[in-house]
Amino acid sequence: MQMAPKGQPMDTKQLVELGVSMAMASYLVKLGWMYRLSPGAYMLVGDKPTRDGAIAFLSRKIQGLHVGGKTALAWRGVRHNIAFRERVVLWGRTPYKFPEWVSGVMLYSYQTTLLFDEGLAYESWLTPLPVGHSGVLVSSVERGLLELVSDVGKGQSLEEANNLAVSLRTLRIPVLDALLSHCPRVKVVRLVRDLGLAAGYEWGRDLQKHVDRISKGKRWSVLTKQGERLTLKP
Repeated sequence: MQMAPKGQPMDTKQLVELGVSMAMASYLVKLGWMYRLSPGAYMLVGDKPTRDGAIAFLSRKIQGLHVGGKTALAWRGVRHNIAFRERVVLWGRTPYKFPEWVSGVMLYSYQTTLLFDEGLAYESWLTPLPVGHSGVLVSSVERGLLELVSDVGKGQSLEEANNLAVSLRTLRIPVLDALLSHCPRVKVVRLVRDLGLAAGYEWGRDLQKHVDRISKGKRWSVLTKQGERLTLKP
């Protein structure tokens, strides 16, 4: 009980690591020392899952799970609008059916969009926050920017993306170049270029090379979920 993580549900593997067999877990639930949130998710009585605890628990179930996009930028100090209740943007490698109790802990979205080719390890530039939960990976600001623009037209407004980009004064150019070099998605690469040029910072001045690499000389257009036409220049 002293070693059980506070605010974080425990799966069966964690319980075994703590010396608690499944038979013992069932017995402790019966005695009222623990309770089940869902199959394979246990907590001590008197403890409740926190946002970070829930994400850390899910990270043991979902390959590559991390906080990305708009949320990653906000958690790393870059935000434009402050929501009454934050929606946590989660990314991962595999589809997963989230337990119902997660919705009671946080608002969230989850997607498995592949932004990078196989030449870039999926875990690149995913780290815990310096003062955050060690089991919660968060995209770097540079990766968060690519994830943010990937969502433009899918619920994310271009206006807000532009306002956030204006706040990104100190993006690391080598990191941004490495990410864009392995990104085959035309919309993402072109939008990052456009936002960089509009922001007027150093990191946005030499991004055309990435556009030319994947779609030189061709205009790109798509109809968003809101029914608006998004057209990006060559």
